[in-house]
Amino acid sequence: MIACQDLRMDVGAVAACRSLDIARPTFYRRLAAGTEEAAADRPAPPRALSTSQRQQVLDILHTDRFVDKAPTEVYATLLDEGTYHCSVRTMYRILGEAGEIRERRNQARHPQYQAPELLATAPNQVWSWDITKLLGPVKWTYFYLYVILDLFSRYVVGWMIAHCESSALAKRLIAQTCEKQNVQPGQLTIHADRGPSMKSKPVALLLADLGITKSHSRPYVSDDNPYSESQFKTLKYRPSFPDRFGSIQDARAFCQEFFPWYNGEHRHSGIGLMTPEMVHYGKAEMVTRQRQIVLASAFDKHPERFVRGMPTPPLLPEAAWINKPKIESKPVVLAENISIPEVLRYGSEEDRRSWGNMEADFSSQAVQQPRNDIKFKSEVSQNH
Repeated sequence: MIACQDLRMDVGAVAACRSLDIARPTFYRRLAAGTEEAAADRPAPPRALSTSQRQQVLDILHTDRFVDKAPTEVYATLLDEGTYHCSVRTMYRILGEAGEIRERRNQARHPQYQAPELLATAPNQVWSWDITKLLGPVKWTYFYLYVILDLFSRYVVGWMIAHCESSALAKRLIAQTCEKQNVQPGQLTIHADRGPSMKSKPVALLLADLGITKSHSRPYVSDDNPYSESQFKTLKYRPSFPDRFGSIQDARAFCQEFFPWYNGEHRHSGIGLMTPEMVHYGKAEMVTRQRQIVLASAFDKHPERFVRGMPTPPLLPEAAWINKPKIESKPVVLAENISIPEVLRYGSEEDRRSWGNMEADFSSQAVQQPRNDIKFKSEVSQNH
């Protein structure tokens, strides 16, 4: 704001605010606040307690019989004993000035968790896994679906249905999936939320033994695990998904049909309308070339239908992110003072120094008007 004030003296408030990307109302408001005179000290009300009386109330509140009681109880106790010093609010005010009003219980101070930032540029670099509940035959009965998803290809590399949520089952599923996908030490990062199975010691020890980096979402932040949540939505929004499963066998039978469809037939909008299987097993480039041939053939037959030229198939993203870092905007660089002899101010011969093309255009328009008037006057005088 100080820089804007200094620049305002040279180029004016409008150009200074535009150059520094500051709203003019904010600039004027801060400028007015800085010039306001300090408020005068408020005199003490005549009905206020004196300094000695306030100290007497504070000493009473510090006595052994009242030190652990609230001001409301102190007020009522003294009133029953025939003593009145001040109101309950005044007691709170006196304690507040002494810095003695706070929560008496120990308060937990939660650490500031950093958002996980995970990047996958190929399959089997980052996996995301989670557990969702499937409604059982009667109320309060559930079956637990464990799903491990590849971040880059959206391919479900492993899944399991069980009667309960268990760290031992999660450990077995992760171990079998890593063996099936031939995961090498130091290759993989597994991301999950902060559920009991995800943070369990058996799972943590397994990941350490396999050389897998673990990552967790921030507490109560569902956006940190978006890929698993999106996959569960696809599962539960299927037309054939039932309201309840009659048994765990029914749930397993449904998933045995769903996951082959999801991996091999479902065209995913986040991976160039390809199936997760195409991307996971390296068929994406071949599919893209084949689609381009089909589109080129359609364009050759009916070019008038493609008003924007040769169509192209949707491309596979180069990377998949969890919490992609935000790109900070570049600082605004002020234009240098440039002498422009052709631009005159109000018909004078002084050079106009411009702080941008827009202001130069306005200046040139303002310059042209006086010249036209002079030319018009000279022609009129010659005719007469």
